[in-house]
Amino acid sequence: MHTTPFPYELTRVGVIMTPEEGNDLEAEGVLNPGSGHTPDGALHLLPRLVATGNVSRVGLARVVIEDGVPVGVEREGVVLEPDRGWERGAHNAGVEDPRVTFIPVLGLHVMTYVAYGPLGPRTAIATSSDLREWTRLGPALFDYDDSLDMDLNLFHNKDTVFFPEPVTAPDGTESLAVLHRPMWDLGETKPGEGIRVPEGVPDDRQSIWISFIPLAEVLADPRTLVRWGQHRFLAGPEFPFEAVKIGGGPPPLRVDEGWLILHHGVTGVINSAFAQQQKVNYAAGGMILDGDDPTKVISRSPEPLLFAETEDERSGIVPNVVFPTAIETIDGVRFVFYGMADSKIGVARLDRRGAATA
Repeated sequence: MHTTPFPYELTRVGVIMTPEEGNDLEAEGVLNPGSGHTPDGALHLLPRLVATGNVSRVGLARVVIEDGVPVGVEREGVVLEPDRGWERGAHNAGVEDPRVTFIPVLGLHVMTYVAYGPLGPRTAIATSSDLREWTRLGPALFDYDDSLDMDLNLFHNKDTVFFPEPVTAPDGTESLAVLHRPMWDLGETKPGEGIRVPEGVPDDRQSIWISFIPLAEVLADPRTLVRWGQHRFLAGPEFPFEAVKIGGGPPPLRVDEGWLILHHGVTGVINSAFAQQQKVNYAAGGMILDGDDPTKVISRSPEPLLFAETEDERSGIVPNVVFPTAIETIDGVRFVFYGMADSKIGVARLDRRGAATA
């Protein structure tokens, strides 16, 4: 299935952000950040900040860099809160796990995030020109495709992230592409419905899908960023470290081989989608998508690139979690920012195999 070996590896650098003592907004962890540069060129993280009661907000923190290595952050406040009715339920609330992609053709940072609202987790989109002020565009809406015999709007959806540049969609149009991860258990919304999957889906475990938005429509009206179509199954669990499910990570990165995707693979036992998991293990994997046709996977890591080994990764709100969500280049070196046990944020160096420096 995969024609070339996976050519990249991850090496731990350290912990870059931990909950601030006495800060109620971070009482249950800082984790799973997006990233980007403010207009002055400074690199920032947009971490998920979890307050008591599992209520999440999105913060902004400037990355402190020493000798070309990210070593810490300086907090600059909160940029998104669950203050819309559809981001809150009777007993839950949150704007969670932001992924941030700068799309030069739009001149905008595009954030996908999980709105933890009345019916559970739902993907939403917001945009910004400076990382500080965000305009909500609302929840993602999935075009109906009768060949799938299913409405993707029925399902919870997480781990969504945009590609940074236009690609060619299956119908040949220049489009923006987005990765997402439908959650097929309708019993989470209506008890008794169980797992339902679209026609022809090869695996009922949660997997990575890809959808598209015509670029011309977005250029005419950025609000169409929420309207996704031409849905395709992209990749499902394939190796032992992905036995339960997989999901997308940072924005896809253009590399010589095509599109580099870092994802997470999960083993263990999953409880309700509304629960903070305690019996799972999240590890980081990778795949390469064809540079001309991102619906094709051409390479994949059979073993995790990084898995929970350190105390910070093994012990936390959700134990045994390595969850990559952002990639940035600093002085020519690529760094990956990742959630550690849903409690802290770590950083690892991304290298081509055999090319890592000491």
